[in-house]
Amino acid sequence: MPIPLVNSIASWFLKKRFHQIELFLKYPNEVQNELLFQLLATAKDTEIGRKHEFSTITNYKTFSERVPISSYEEYQNVIGRSRQGEHNIFWPNPIKWFAKSSGTTNAKSKFIPVSTESLEDCHYAASKDLLCMYLNNNQDSQLFTGKSLRLGGSKELYKENGTAFGDLSAILIDNMPFWAEYSSTPSSKVSLMSDWEHKMQAIVEETRDENVTSLAGVPSWMLVLLNNVLDATGKDSLFDIWPNLEVYFHGGVSFVPYVDQYNAILPKSDFRYYEIYNASEGFFAIQDQNSSSELLLMLDYGIFYEFIPMDTYGTLEQRVIPLSDVKVGKNYAVIITTNAGLWRYKIGDTIRFTSISPYRIKVSGRTKHHINAFGEELIIENAEDALREVCNCTQSEIVDYTAAPIFMKGRDKGSHEWLIEFKTPPNDIKAFNELLDTTLKSLNSDYEAKRLNNMTLNMPTVHIARERLFYDWLKYHDKLGGQHKIPRLSNSREYLDELLQLNTVS
Repeated sequence: MPIPLVNSIASWFLKKRFHQIELFLKYPNEVQNELLFQLLATAKDTEIGRKHEFSTITNYKTFSERVPISSYEEYQNVIGRSRQGEHNIFWPNPIKWFAKSSGTTNAKSKFIPVSTESLEDCHYAASKDLLCMYLNNNQDSQLFTGKSLRLGGSKELYKENGTAFGDLSAILIDNMPFWAEYSSTPSSKVSLMSDWEHKMQAIVEETRDENVTSLAGVPSWMLVLLNNVLDATGKDSLFDIWPNLEVYFHGGVSFVPYVDQYNAILPKSDFRYYEIYNASEGFFAIQDQNSSSELLLMLDYGIFYEFIPMDTYGTLEQRVIPLSDVKVGKNYAVIITTNAGLWRYKIGDTIRFTSISPYRIKVSGRTKHHINAFGEELIIENAEDALREVCNCTQSEIVDYTAAPIFMKGRDKGSHEWLIEFKTPPNDIKAFNELLDTTLKSLNSDYEAKRLNNMTLNMPTVHIARERLFYDWLKYHDKLGGQHKIPRLSNSREYLDELLQLNTVS
């Protein structure tokens, strides 16, 4: 199909879709409220709908009082029944697919329901919206002259009892429309290979001679792939391989630690990066501006949002608020009710609103991935902003890192312990350590207060990790590829102690 015609079709779709987007931009809370009652009406005759009497809920207050906040542990039993082929438990239409993701404390793996509605009206709708927003902002784009190199963690789908489970990317690829397959590389056959390291080699061979115009995938694993492509071709820049490459659509982990490494292999000032915020549970937000990494919260994908202020999260004072009550600059845990039958479900992410007209956000971390052993409330956003600033000052580059508390023992005060794998190490690790501490103080007043005169916290300790330590740790735990990621911060020493032990193994 000629490119002008493709762009014309995309423009037509864009104008049609923008009318709907303008509706939730203008009336966000009304759109969300209407969506909630559509979900309640749809599921009123399910087992959960009858239990909580959805049919008699007439306002948000009643909904919030009657339906409890839930985590995966509360859902595990009914999801297990649904996977065995039972229907009409939490969603009226049969659930055919379950996205398998990393486990929780009480479950080795999570199986997140993916309904036909969430597949079509959320995940695929968001993919189209992403392209529309990008094309609207870049009308000279030549995106459709070539292919999108997609990198998922997809393994094959496993089928049982009339249902299937696997990585979300495998579910998306298995149900992908023909036009998406035609415009993507590598082939579905290669994308669905289960052995990660062999798949990487196959992707390199299959894509190096394609006309790749865009990239899509998780930054950490995409970087591994792109470096493999450079090694295989002997090139220093990706533009020497794919001269028409113009944009990278990324999500899954923070892009902050990887920016400099991407700029080094994509050395064009006008190359574009577009961020997305999605998970197995749904597709939530999209970057809608070229010049800003803030993400527009998408309010009509069949997901109703609520939030818990992180300053009350997990306490007796914990409170849950609707979208209409959020404030700019505060950190919130995200609660979702979805068109796949998750009701007031904690997804484990934290976000910060940068704007409420429209509702734009930044992902700030995970509810479980922070350090608050001494009241310091150190979140991933603080850690990654600090590390980037320190790396700029010390001309160093980081591959991966993790940190955990050193707990108080006797009269010894506590502190933080960092394990960092460098691509380019600093000349003076002691100076790096001191600058990291100083920068964290400037970014986090709670941390600064606990560090004042070593009142509660001593100076942090930084260890240098051996090459490929974190890769080896992920491989040992069968977590190579996809959404799997290094636990950056933790209140527990479980990850750090295991990595420190592995760090001594050459």
